Amino acid sequence: MNSEKEIIKVQNLVKKYGDFTAVNGIEFQVKKGEVFGLLGPNGAGKTTTLEMLVGLRKPDDGTAFIDGFDITRELNKIKEVIGVQLQSTSLFELLTVKEILHLYASFYNNQVSIPALIEDMLLTDKSKNRIKSLSGGQKQRLAIALALVHDPKIIFLDEPTTGLDPQARRTLWDIIIRLKERGKTIVLTTHYMDEAHVLCDRIAIMDQGQLIALDTPSLLVKNLQSDSAVEFRFQDESLEVDLKGIEGVKQVGNHKDTYVLYTDDLQTTLTRLIQTASDKNLKLVDLQTRTATLEDVFIHMTGRRLREG
Repeated sequence: MNSEKEIIKVQNLVKKYGDFTAVNGIEFQVKKGEVFGLLGPNGAGKTTTLEMLVGLRKPDDGTAFIDGFDITRELNKIKEVIGVQLQSTSLFELLTVKEILHLYASFYNNQVSIPALIEDMLLTDKSKNRIKSLSGGQKQRLAIALALVHDPKIIFLDEPTTGLDPQARRTLWDIIIRLKERGKTIVLTTHYMDEAHVLCDRIAIMDQGQLIALDTPSLLVKNLQSDSAVEFRFQDESLEVDLKGIEGVKQVGNHKDTYVLYTDDLQTTLTRLIQTASDKNLKLVDLQTRTATLEDVFIHMTGRRLREG
């Protein structure tokens, strides 16, 4: 992290749609030079939060300060220091990559080198191609390039890799990491736990409009007090089983008919689980062990997975 100075301060943000509260009084700060993630399932309020911060939606209560400017009173000043990539960016399909970048750059007093920006986004061989001919990953990189034409201090990325294949996702991850290395502050929303873990210095986990946890990825997982997770189902559970009483188990989670045991002594817990199932004449199915992840943090806090299905 380049600096401990706060560059974004969010205070009691609220957004309602009729009787539905999409964002319910969230508060957090973003430090200059960090990648800050808003992680949560679809409908958690991540995008609504981002849209309030960049001026696309007006808060019903609360406010936020971006680079010292109030989002409710100084939006024009904020627009000079931020760049925004939205989930669905409408582009002029018949323009070329180079043409649309020059068009967007003409809206600002401050501009970066367009050829250098095209190169940074790995679009040099596509610079004269019409936008309609680009792949999904290329369009996403172009959308980020459009957010960077005026050299903003802060970049907002809304679900930047949704719908992309694994290679295109990794390419975008590399671009985001390079932007951080150049001192940019990045706020991104995602429902991919691996993305949040790889990219983010700190993560705010959102669910049902509320912020339920905020820390570094490693500390969020460490707070489970468990290094490993044992996931399984019982083929036919007809007896009560005291899973918390199994040696080494710190916490027990369950999702539908799947149990997750969190442990810092994997071998002992696994041995005792198999012995317990045998004693109760229960058959374990779909048994797997893994390192505890951000997914487990979310399951522990909400009883649900980040991505259902």
